[in-house]
Amino acid sequence: MLYQLHEMHRAMMSPLAAFTDVGSKLFTHAVSPFAYSPMARQLAAGYELVHRLGKKFEKPAWQLPTTEINGQAVAISEEVSLSLPFCNLVHFKRDLPDKVRQADPKLLLVAPMSGHHATLLRDTVRALLPNHEVYITDWIDARMVPLSAGTFGLNDYVRYVQQFVRHLAPDLHVMSVCQPTVPVLAAISLMASAKDPCLPRSMTMMGGPIDPRCSPTQVNRLATNKPFNWFEEKLIHTVPSQYPGAGRRVYPGFLQHAGFISMNPDRHLKAHYDFYLDLMRGDDDDAQAHRRFYDEYNAVLDMSADFYLDTIKMVFQDFDLPNGTWVVDGQLVKPADIKNVALFTIEGELDDISGEGQTRAAQDLCSGIPAKRKQHYTAPECGHYGIFSGRRWRTTICPKIAEFIRQA
Repeated sequence: MLYQLHEMHRAMMSPLAAFTDVGSKLFTHAVSPFAYSPMARQLAAGYELVHRLGKKFEKPAWQLPTTEINGQAVAISEEVSLSLPFCNLVHFKRDLPDKVRQADPKLLLVAPMSGHHATLLRDTVRALLPNHEVYITDWIDARMVPLSAGTFGLNDYVRYVQQFVRHLAPDLHVMSVCQPTVPVLAAISLMASAKDPCLPRSMTMMGGPIDPRCSPTQVNRLATNKPFNWFEEKLIHTVPSQYPGAGRRVYPGFLQHAGFISMNPDRHLKAHYDFYLDLMRGDDDDAQAHRRFYDEYNAVLDMSADFYLDTIKMVFQDFDLPNGTWVVDGQLVKPADIKNVALFTIEGELDDISGEGQTRAAQDLCSGIPAKRKQHYTAPECGHYGIFSGRRWRTTICPKIAEFIRQA
């Protein structure tokens, strides 16, 4: 019922969002006489703020038309390399001769399925493109997946990762950001146990909850302070009839978004007030930066209920991976079986989502990898998003990953 009420509220807000959008343009467009009235900026700022608070945010475009290689602009085309019911494997193909492209390392970037779209890693992809042939997991909004496609749980995520790795092998490197570090480590562990010839050459794991018992954060405490049935009773709802996935049980995106906001409500309130002031002052650069950030931040997707509940239970409550109790298709997940895949773990000193030590735990779990093929880096004074986006990612962390991959 909550999902239906949300859709009803959204439908009621649509006319207001459309009206305020027109109003903001009426008081800013150069050919509009209202743009030259004394209160034009104040009215336009108020209209746009209301518009952005009430509008529906769709999945953003990648907006990566080119990259720069050796001082030259190179065109990028997006291609779906492999399509599965819950995910598309997207290839950012650089307009270069095949021999030149193939000389660069092939990289599978596993994006998180944790509320936001894979486009949250746009800056990650942008920095990797000059030196890598990049593929990314573009997860599909669960409300858009028909019931006939079946269920999708954490073990299915593991199988998807294995399928993508085998599709792109050989000479592949895998990089996971945040939540997927856990299923990626499981997938590669199972492949190593089975002596799969498609094993990647290296795996880079960034800011993920390999062992959430290390430096617990607010996210970890929420998962452990509530009983498992609370999550199923309070957060799981059914997709309404107007979507292709009607009847599917999901953790709705709008509830996830409410959770994101509730973690730092004062910061978001201040950001919107500053946006209003920027519009009043005519500070277009700061206003546009606000739009770009919240266009991405407010665009959320529904998660399969099975996947979300499995993650709560297996990752954050039972700690199946570090405890050595995770079984997939009858096979025990044993990271110690990995011997020929280089490992690089990366954390942020100020990460308030995956605390310090949670990702580094993979170093001990992967005891079969020789020490000379393992690296760790903790980015000083760096939060969660800073390890894969922003200046420090571009100038420090990305070059370290590029060097590690080439050494591997």
